[in-house]
Amino acid sequence: MKNKGVKKIREALGNYIDTLKLEFTQGMILPTVNGVQKEPSKSKPKVDLQTKVAVGHLPSQHTSVGVKIPTCKFNLKDYFMTSPEELYRIFITQELIQAFTHAPAVVEATKGGKFRLLEGNVSGEFLELVSEQRIVMKWRYKSWPTEHYATIKLSFCSKDDGTELQVECKGVPVGEEEQTKSGWQRYYFEGIKQTFGYNVRLF
Repeated sequence: MKNKGVKKIREALGNYIDTLKLEFTQGMILPTVNGVQKEPSKSKPKVDLQTKVAVGHLPSQHTSVGVKIPTCKFNLKDYFMTSPEELYRIFITQELIQAFTHAPAVVEATKGGKFRLLEGNVSGEFLELVSEQRIVMKWRYKSWPTEHYATIKLSFCSKDDGTELQVECKGVPVGEEEQTKSGWQRYYFEGIKQTFGYNVRLF
């Protein structure tokens, strides 16, 4: 009697487990397999949804040509007690850039030449170099979205006994405006003045 009871319980449990497995595997397969019954109409929206999600992610994955993100533009200017020629030279000479940033730099001062400053935190490419007048470059912080660059234009204007530097920044990611402004003022403007003595203010 005892043996028969154990045998019947085992059979019942076996049947129950088989039923569970069948139901479970059917639930797993039906949404993904192209069935012939009622399920295909339910599974099709899931496939469409997955396709939409994949397409939605494509722009952020293919970033080799840049990413489309909200951007802003702003202008900065400062005054340096030196000639346009001397100030221009400071922005394109590797040794002078290393002096005012106090960090290693790599600078190829030609059209299409690359640069890396501040231990790789700033990088870019020179788009236009007009001696003593203008520098245009692609410029980015390392923390910005991959391959996204702002366009920075530096204009060197002779004024009185010094040079007014006008900086036009376009394509700066929204939310990065203040950091970019303060970075230019701290690492470029103040760094150059303190290193080369072009101050017009006493601190």
